[in-house]
Amino acid sequence: MDYHTIIPMLAERLSHLNPYKPGEQPSDRDYIKLNANENPYPPPEAVTEEVSWLLTSSRKKLGLYPDPDSTKLREAIAKHLNQTGGVLASDSAAGELHFEITPDMVYCGNGSDEVLSFLYYAFFDNDAPLITPEFSYSFYPVYAGFYNIQLRKVPLKSDFSLDVEGMLKDAESSTGMLFANPNAPTGIALSRAEIRGMLERFPKDKVFVVDEAYADFGKESVLPLLSDFPNLVVVRTFSKSLSFAGMRMGYIVAAPELIRAVTTVKNSVNHFPADIICQTAAAAACSHTTYYRGTTVSIVTTREEFRDSLINAGWEVLPSQTNFVFARKAGKTGREVYEAVKAKGILIRHFDVPGISDFVRITIGTPEQMEMLLSAMEEI
Repeated sequence: MDYHTIIPMLAERLSHLNPYKPGEQPSDRDYIKLNANENPYPPPEAVTEEVSWLLTSSRKKLGLYPDPDSTKLREAIAKHLNQTGGVLASDSAAGELHFEITPDMVYCGNGSDEVLSFLYYAFFDNDAPLITPEFSYSFYPVYAGFYNIQLRKVPLKSDFSLDVEGMLKDAESSTGMLFANPNAPTGIALSRAEIRGMLERFPKDKVFVVDEAYADFGKESVLPLLSDFPNLVVVRTFSKSLSFAGMRMGYIVAAPELIRAVTTVKNSVNHFPADIICQTAAAAACSHTTYYRGTTVSIVTTREEFRDSLINAGWEVLPSQTNFVFARKAGKTGREVYEAVKAKGILIRHFDVPGISDFVRITIGTPEQMEMLLSAMEEI
């Protein structure tokens, strides 16, 4: 069967899809991967020991369906958030959470990308635009196309921070709001006070989604705002600070009523999105806050040292509260920088998009990896 025979079999809507393009995963040589915001540190041994126990002593469970509601995992996540306040890099964040996050406020899914998909289906209609920043996580427009939802992309300010007033403009005629905080790929965060101000002015009958994929590397979370704003939904992931990019676990924290709505969507698509190995490993990870706080603080420390080194070398680097930095060098295109360091065996991310094409996004690795990258960048 040739290509022209297949074309008539495809649904017409397939032609409108513009799929997500993940970070490069080449296999032509061994690279230092600083292009996908992965964590350079592995989970603690206790997590892998728990998985090993499941695969050996309790392997009969592999033949059974997992808990469709991820009950023990939701309990573990709630406990973890109550202990940390949603920011591993800050010892004081837990004290800012003046209420208890309960398991019925947590929904678990197969990575935050799947969670986002269910949020789109549950809360955003296609008769009004969804408000989102012009430059943010590139899966947002992918899902908008998939669900035929209009986007109102709001340009960033001249310093690449979110334009709060622009985001709130015409909010009454929107279907909702969605943005990452800290933002990607810029790394810049709005303060909790700024987001509180946005929520106070945003329509109470529309969902306001804050994607906190990188919040553990910052200064504060919006989780404390959940008690005051029942339309707030917070998206989180295990992929970044908890070293789970290969395991796939994302979740949301919101009012129980909103959690039930997302669960209805999940049960209409796949009753078992989180497998038993992932649930076991993720629950174990939640019990090792001290370890993860240590690795997160190490990444933040390395980030600041690397940022200072780049600035001293004449680079412009945006202020970051994530596990990456967004940087550019006058007189060089982002593509040139990307190609130059790739030739040295190091992968970073370049977005060939007007407005940010001069920048490269650099994941923070170990201190040794960042020293190697600095050496390569000195030659640019």
